[in-house]
Amino acid sequence: MTEQKIVRPTPVSGFPEWLPEVRMVEQHWLDLIRAGFESYGFCSVETPSVESLDVLTSKGETSQEVYTLRRLQEDPRDASDSRLGLHFDLTVPFARYVAQHFNELVFPFKRYQIQRVWRGERPQEGRFREFTQCDIDVINVDHVPLHFDAELPRIIHGVMSGLNLPAWTLNVNNRKILEGFYQGVGADDPLEVFRAVDKLDKIGTDGVRALLTTKAGLTGKQADACMELADVRGTGPSVVEDVAAIGVRSDLLSQGLDELAFVMDSLSDLPVGSLVANLSIARGLDYYTGTVYEGKFTDWPDFGTICSGGRYDNLAGGFIRRSLPGIGMSIGLTRIFSKLLAEGLLPTGPSCPTEVLMVLPEDRPRAAVAARTAAQLRGRGMNVELYHQPDKVAKQVRYAARKGIAYVWFPPLTDDREHEVKNLATGEQVVADPETWGRG
Repeated sequence: MTEQKIVRPTPVSGFPEWLPEVRMVEQHWLDLIRAGFESYGFCSVETPSVESLDVLTSKGETSQEVYTLRRLQEDPRDASDSRLGLHFDLTVPFARYVAQHFNELVFPFKRYQIQRVWRGERPQEGRFREFTQCDIDVINVDHVPLHFDAELPRIIHGVMSGLNLPAWTLNVNNRKILEGFYQGVGADDPLEVFRAVDKLDKIGTDGVRALLTTKAGLTGKQADACMELADVRGTGPSVVEDVAAIGVRSDLLSQGLDELAFVMDSLSDLPVGSLVANLSIARGLDYYTGTVYEGKFTDWPDFGTICSGGRYDNLAGGFIRRSLPGIGMSIGLTRIFSKLLAEGLLPTGPSCPTEVLMVLPEDRPRAAVAARTAAQLRGRGMNVELYHQPDKVAKQVRYAARKGIAYVWFPPLTDDREHEVKNLATGEQVVADPETWGRG
């Protein structure tokens, strides 16, 4: 007999996996996020993990990040997999979904989508090749009411507040402010100015100013005005006044300032400092056209965005000849989760969902009573694990303690005994009735 080759188990870089006690926390987070989205009337959508490459590359910008599909044993007569790739975000598949089911949906269509996505980029802190995104979008025919520009960040703020995260700030801007301002200063290529300003966190003020005067072709005076705009921050109406004080005017700029003022005023009841108008925020993707959002941890300013999004004019335009504008936001679940885990800020509990361990007696009739009692408790909504073999009782209790199970149930082990339950945290053991006993 030949000796089986042993493959050393090693993690694949950029593809996180958690131990059971950590995974349970992640699942709890997902439940909270899902409930938060649904509390505002958003419905769940799930699209396939793969899309055709024509769909994935329809926006062009992230085509180099797409993982394509290829079978290990390819059939040269079947090339059906050759034009498929794993989705790198949830927005492009959503756009395809809306176009495909246009006649079956009720608009404005409010959907949330919680799925894994894949990107072929270099793994580093906060960046993964496989991760979970939690998206929420509203899409409508011809026009999306401004109401949603304020409602979506309110939803995201409420959901993320429920996760008990370290201090974080949601930065808000409006692309119309930026485009209108750049037009007002006489920029020949506003999009190039967008791209330069969007690099402010990565290359700093001097680096951005250099890009503005070289790549974007601005004069020193124009660049100074753009940098002055990027410095504007505020939590109230003073933001509009600060922009006006720079002295640049345009109709599009005024419209963007009005929309930003509406969002800030609508969310003025949020805790002080949790929402900030930040006129440096541009967002890298070219399709954003109005309000944009970026959430950042307060104590880790160099860490990536933890939530983001914005308004777009017609993301589904490449799939259907209808105007379908929308607005959306996304929570970077895996990025947030991994950061808190690395910082030791993710409290974990038991390593399994079991609430009660049912002791299994050696005696066969008594073992049958244990099985029936476990089923009875499950019928009352409890998670009950029947021990897997008739070991010594002490060994069964140690098993429960190691897994973090709160209670151990002892069925009658002799004729003169009753059902008893032991609370492993307090050591208290009491007589219990399977029909009435409750946790807590």
